[in-house]
Amino acid sequence: MTKGKLILICQSSGEFITNDDGTLSYEGGEANAVNINQDTSFEDLIIKLAEMSNLDHRTISIKYFLPGNRRNLITLRNDKDLKRMIDFHGHSVTADVFVNGKEGFDRDAIKIHASRENVVKLAETVNHVGAPSTALNTVALDVEPLSAHAIAELDAYAPLHALSGSAAASDADGADGSSGSHASTASSPSSEHESDFDSDYKPRVSVAFDINSPSPTGFDTSNSPADAVKKRRRTASWRSGARGPTVVAVSDDNDVERKSRRKKNQNKSTVAVNDDSVSAIAFYDDDLPEKVVAEWKECITGVGQDFKSVKEFREALQKYAVAHRFVYKLKKNDANRASGICIAEGCSWKIHASCVPADESFRIKKFDNTHTCGGESWKNAHPSKNWLVNVIKDKLRNSPHQKPREIAKSISRDFGIELSYTQVWRGIEYAREHLQGSYKESYNRLPWICEKVIETNPGSFAKLITDDEKRLKCLFISFLSCINGFQNGCRPILFLDATSLRSKHQESLLTATAVDADDGSFPVAFAIVNVENDDNWHWFLEQLKCAISTSQPLTFVSDREMGLKESVLKVFENAHHGYSMYHLVESFRRNSKGPFNGEGRGALPGLFLAAGHAARLNVFKKFTEQIREISPNAYDWVIQIEPEQWTSSLFKGEPYNHIIQNVAEPYAKLMEEIRESTIMQKIESLIYTVSELINTRQSESSKWTTKLTPSKEKKIQDEAFKAENLQVFMASDILYEVHDESTHVVNIKKRDCTCLEWKDCGLPCRHAIASFNISGKSVYDYCPRHFSVDAYKSTYSESINNIPEIGAPVGTEETDSDAMLVLPPPPRSPDQQHKAKIKIEDPDKRTVTCSKCKQLGHNKASCKTNL
Repeated sequence: MTKGKLILICQSSGEFITNDDGTLSYEGGEANAVNINQDTSFEDLIIKLAEMSNLDHRTISIKYFLPGNRRNLITLRNDKDLKRMIDFHGHSVTADVFVNGKEGFDRDAIKIHASRENVVKLAETVNHVGAPSTALNTVALDVEPLSAHAIAELDAYAPLHALSGSAAASDADGADGSSGSHASTASSPSSEHESDFDSDYKPRVSVAFDINSPSPTGFDTSNSPADAVKKRRRTASWRSGARGPTVVAVSDDNDVERKSRRKKNQNKSTVAVNDDSVSAIAFYDDDLPEKVVAEWKECITGVGQDFKSVKEFREALQKYAVAHRFVYKLKKNDANRASGICIAEGCSWKIHASCVPADESFRIKKFDNTHTCGGESWKNAHPSKNWLVNVIKDKLRNSPHQKPREIAKSISRDFGIELSYTQVWRGIEYAREHLQGSYKESYNRLPWICEKVIETNPGSFAKLITDDEKRLKCLFISFLSCINGFQNGCRPILFLDATSLRSKHQESLLTATAVDADDGSFPVAFAIVNVENDDNWHWFLEQLKCAISTSQPLTFVSDREMGLKESVLKVFENAHHGYSMYHLVESFRRNSKGPFNGEGRGALPGLFLAAGHAARLNVFKKFTEQIREISPNAYDWVIQIEPEQWTSSLFKGEPYNHIIQNVAEPYAKLMEEIRESTIMQKIESLIYTVSELINTRQSESSKWTTKLTPSKEKKIQDEAFKAENLQVFMASDILYEVHDESTHVVNIKKRDCTCLEWKDCGLPCRHAIASFNISGKSVYDYCPRHFSVDAYKSTYSESINNIPEIGAPVGTEETDSDAMLVLPPPPRSPDQQHKAKIKIEDPDKRTVTCSKCKQLGHNKASCKTNL
C-alpha cells in the first residue's frame, strides 16, 4: 500500500452470521469502495459513507476488523480512531468497514460540508467476493449496489476521551509582492501594525530587486513545475555593515537555506531573515543601481499625495526611508491613519497620512521633510535592549510560542534590522520575565500554592519536598473533588504515567488517572518531580495511598518499560498491576523484527490485540500461534512479557485492556502548549484544565435521560438487537440455556455466561439479555453501577474551588534572592537525563552476530578477525 493511503470496502444493508469456528461473516447487502489517507477527516468520511449507503449521517456507525482477527470489530468514533485504523492496515491495500444506521440520507449535510476540502475519493463499486483488490480503480462513478461478503458486528473497544486543552494561538505573517519594470518589494509589513498604535517602526531594508523581472504572479504554462522552480528569479536583500546598508542577491531555494543553516549557527552569524539563501554576489549601497534609488527617493512627494491603502503608504515610506538613509517609527498606525517621526530625539522630520473615505484613498496630510538630526537615526539604527524587549513582548503577547528565528525574521521584516540568534534569544528571556514574572522566582511560590490548595479546597492534599539546597524535589497535589469523584463513581482502576514538564530544568509530571462511567479519563492526582526515577515514583504512590483511603483492591496500569510493578505492589499490598495496552502495542511494533511469513508484519498488531482480549486461554494460544507462524521472534517477545499482566484470560485484576489509548497524551499536549510558561503558570493550567473538565462534564451529564452512560447504553442496545432471534430454554429461575450458532448457559445469579463476555466487559451479553426477555427481568438491574449515569454524575458532582491570585506573575522586585524559599532543580546534562530514565531490559533484545567469525557483539564491518 502507498504509505498513508487505504481503500475501504464499505459494506452495508447485510446481516451477520457466526461461523462454526467462532469467526463472523456478513451476507447480503452492498459493497462500495472509497479511497482515504492520513488527511481524511472522520466527519468527511461519515458524510461520504452516509451518502453512498443512503443512511442518516447522524445515526451512522462504522466498524472494522483488525488484521488477522475476524471475531471482534473496532468502532470508529473520531479522527484518532480513523488514523489508528489506517496505521493498523499499514501494509494492506484494502480494509473492510461495516456501516449501519437509520435509512434516509440528508442532502443538506452535503451543502454544509461543501465548502470544506474533501479528501475522500469515491472508487467504483466492487464485488467484494469476486473482485481482487488490485482491480479497484480510483474513479468517480455513480454507485450501484452489489452483493457483499459478510462479517459480524461487535462493539470491541471503547475510546478513552482525552482531556481538553486550550490551543495556542499563532500569528500568520503575510507577504504581498508587487512588481514593476524596475523594482518590487519583497513582502509587506506585519499585520501587527494595524493594532499597535505606539509600536516603534523602522523601515524594512529587505527589497526585491530585478529591473527586468516579470510579474511575480505570472507563469509560463508551457513550462513544467521543475522548470518554473529553476527559473525562479533572484532577489536582493539589504544588510547593514561597516560601509552602510549592503545589498546581496538571494535565492528562493529552501534546500540551499537548509544546507547553510548549520554553518551559520556555528559561526554565530545573523539569523537568516528570509526563506532565501545568500548567494556569492554582493553589492554595497554605493553600487546600488541609481535608477532604483532615484525611484525610491520619489516614493513620497509631499502633502496631498494619494495611496490606495495604508499598506501601500507604509511600503512607499519604507523605500523612501531606505533611499534617504534614515530610520523612523510610527506613533499612530492603524487602518485609518499613520503618523511617523524620525527616531532621533529632537529631530523635526515627521509625516502624517489618513484615510479619505470620499475618494477611497489614503492621503498625506502633514509632512515636514527636514531632518535636524544630521543622519544620527541611520548611524544609531542598532536597537537598545529596552526597545528590543518591548518589541518582542508585543510579539509574544499575540503568539507566545514564537521561536527566536521567527522573531528575528519578523523584526527584520518590520524594522529592517538584522539580529543574531543570541540577541533575540536573550531578548525573549527578558520579555518573558516581564510578561510572566521571573521563571526562577516562580518556584518560590510553590509553598504558597500548597497552602492555598488546602485552604480553598479543604480535604485536598498538597505536599512539597525540597532537598538540602532548598531545590525542588517533589510536589504532590490532589483535590478532594477528584478523590471523591474517583471513590464514588469510578471503577477501581488508576493509570500511572509520566510526561515531560517541558522545562529548562527537565522536571517530570507524574499523573494518576481514573476512568469514568463513560470510559472518559478522570484526573485524580499529579506530581511534579525533579527527575523520574524509582524513588520519586515510590514517593508519589505513598502520597496517593494517603489521599485514597479505600479497602477495595485497586488495579494500577502503567507502561511496562517504566518498571513500576514492584513499587505498586509494595505500597498497595492488595493491588493488581497491569501493563498498558497502548504502550505494549507500540513496543510490539518496535520489537517485531523480520523475517515475516504468511500475512506479513501488518497483521501482527491485530493478532497481538486479539490475543490480549481473548477471554479463554485456548483462544489466546490460538492467536499467539498465528503470531509464531508469521514471526517466531515476535512470538518469543509476546510470551516473555508476562501475559498474566495484560491478557483478559490471565489477568486477575479489574478488566482494563479494552482501553488502548495513550492516557498521558492530553497532559503532554498541554505541556507542549505552555512550554514557555513558569512553573506556577503550568500548575495553574493543570488545575484550570481539570476544573473545566469537571464543570463541562457536569453540565453535559445533567441533560442525559438514560440509565447508562451513552457509550454503555449503545452497547446494551446493540446486544439487545442481537438477542431478539435467540432461542432460550429456562432450566431454573437462575439458569438458562441459550442457542446461538453454539449453545451457552447463563447464570443470572452469578452474572455469568459461558461465552465469558459478560464477565469480560461487565455488561450483560446478548445471551443474558435474551434470558431476561423471557423471564421479564430488566437488563438494567444487572448492569454495574459504575456504568450508570448516576455514577457518572457522582464522579463530577464536586467542583474545584477557585484559588485567588494563582496566576499573578512574580516580579523580581517582590523577592529578595537571599530569602528564596524554593530553588529550581539544577539543569541536567544529557548523560544525567539518560541515566534518569527508567527502562527495564527488553527480554528479546536482538544480539548482533558477525557473519564472518560467527561471534556475538559485533558485525562484519567491525570484525577484527582476519579470515
